[in-house]
Amino acid sequence: MSSSNKLTFTVQPGGKLQGHLRVPGDKSISHRSIMLGSLAEGVTEVSGFLEGEDSLATLECFRSLGVKIEGPTQGRVTIHGVGLHGLKPPSGPLDLGNSGTSMRLLAGLFSGQAFDVTMSGDASLSKRPMRRVTEPLALMGARVETTAEGTPPLKVHGGQSLRGIDYVMPVASAQVKSCLLLAGLYAEGSTCVTEPAPTRDHTERMLRGFGYPVKVEGATACVEPGGQLTATRIDVPADISSATFFMVGAAIAPGSDVTLQHVGINPTRIGVINILREMGADLEMSNEREVGGEPVADIRVRHRPLRGIRIPEDQVPLAIDEFPALFVAAACAEGETVLTGAEELRVKESDRIQVMADGLIALGVDARPTDDGMVIQGGPMGSATVQSHGDHRIAMSFAMAALRASGAITIEDCANVNTSFPGFVELAAGAGLKIQQR
Repeated sequence: MSSSNKLTFTVQPGGKLQGHLRVPGDKSISHRSIMLGSLAEGVTEVSGFLEGEDSLATLECFRSLGVKIEGPTQGRVTIHGVGLHGLKPPSGPLDLGNSGTSMRLLAGLFSGQAFDVTMSGDASLSKRPMRRVTEPLALMGARVETTAEGTPPLKVHGGQSLRGIDYVMPVASAQVKSCLLLAGLYAEGSTCVTEPAPTRDHTERMLRGFGYPVKVEGATACVEPGGQLTATRIDVPADISSATFFMVGAAIAPGSDVTLQHVGINPTRIGVINILREMGADLEMSNEREVGGEPVADIRVRHRPLRGIRIPEDQVPLAIDEFPALFVAAACAEGETVLTGAEELRVKESDRIQVMADGLIALGVDARPTDDGMVIQGGPMGSATVQSHGDHRIAMSFAMAALRASGAITIEDCANVNTSFPGFVELAAGAGLKIQQR
């Protein structure tokens, strides 16, 4: 993975964002399209697939398991499904790079196979907690080995008899929910997962799109074994997490007017829209429609001064990946912004609370990290060199901060931007960000 290569962004201060932009496809949906397409009967055609390193890691993984996959070519992928029981043992360990989504979801899927699979990842992924999936999988009868610290590599032992469970998640996590539902396809009896707060429901929607019944009542999703997945067509919406950087950039930079096209607005993902509107952002949605079971819209954002708010805790799971950019919006808002209930940010690709606080403080912002969030006092931003710690969302968030900075912002260790947003620098520069990479 290119994360081993150092890449630095330098962004000059000021400017504005303008134009009609289409950001890359949704990463969560891209991952799932490969997984479920591979397990389906027949040929699945995918368009809008995100050709970033994380999604490509999932694609290469299924090629290693004997699935014929053509592409990606300009976002088009053709998957020749092998059915729920047609995967072949890989010849060696599967390298999932930086993709925690792949590893957690596949831990569930592989628990139902007849063969052993070992999954490894890069230095960042090798530090990420996996007990949140391995412990409930063990309740289903799965055998998954981790390091003593509960981190990768994971060895999933095949040939186990899985049984369905009723699992109440202690912390809201779409990855844990999806992992258990995928294991439930291979378990005896019903598998039900209850979440304490809404999380993204792409797995449930896509299973239904492939013709596999999923029962959802309130906060509980259930699957039964014995069904089959039938090949389909999937048009992946533009990723709202990637659109967020331009939404925040346009909201904070005077003179900005940006329209982001074909953005996924799944109700479990629109926390960033709700939070920005609460802060006073000028944000309009138009051309709302449904594509392949997923709602999409065009989102227009124009600059308007933002105000600090106390972020509602019920919005936190709906915006968990968008907080690095939202912290930048808070730094540019008038007054104080308070985030609580977001302890999960500490175990992402980096400790996003501490890393964002360190960078904002370096830029002269009053940012105080807490165990489960941050308190940010809006004010002027200066110039600094900040560390992204290899976290793609940190890097892109500080790039947008330069729109309101008084001097240049240099961001170190940015190679992992390609995991989720290939072409970010070119798209941002074309929209008006004064960014260079070296």
